Amino acid sequence: MAVKMEQKISLGAPPDRVWAFLTDPFQVASCLPGAAITEKVDDRTYRGTITVKVGPMTTSYKGTIRFERLDPGAWEAELVGQGQDVRGKGGAEMRMQSRLRVAEGGTEVTVVSEVSITGLLAQLGRGLIEGVADQIFQEFAAAMRQKLGAGAATAVGEAAVEARPLDALSLGTKAAGQAVGRAVRRLLGREGEPP
Repeated sequence: MAVKMEQKISLGAPPDRVWAFLTDPFQVASCLPGAAITEKVDDRTYRGTITVKVGPMTTSYKGTIRFERLDPGAWEAELVGQGQDVRGKGGAEMRMQSRLRVAEGGTEVTVVSEVSITGLLAQLGRGLIEGVADQIFQEFAAAMRQKLGAGAATAVGEAAVEARPLDALSLGTKAAGQAVGRAVRRLLGREGEPP
């Protein structure tokens, strides 16, 4: 199953500081639930893990991410990644492009991501996957805002707090509830209109 999404985040920090943060995989992983960088292969390639909890089952993925393109002058980056379920029951591939621009009070970041998923997570369905991805992005954005707003960024490669598993069922339930809420609001809006 393939999913493509575009998301934006506004941050109260200057673009150069946001760029330094977003091009440091250790910093990024520290803001993603369940993610950890385990090895720096070279200046652009890293290995890592992400743990996802779906109901009573916990699944871990091991993979590689690589910066395919970094353009600090234009504040644009392209990242590709792939990972496999450690039990061999699925995997994921990702291509993500990010673009920064000066905005009032700080920086606006636009992220376009394409993700292809197989295995357990793919069984959740496209709508739920998109909802979960949005919730993950919102958690990431909140953590990033907190770190960038807390003063100086932590040192490059500094160990992050222990990664807690990403609870996809909890996020999925929240995403499903939001989808149902939108559908009910649309339905009620139509029912209130004259024939």
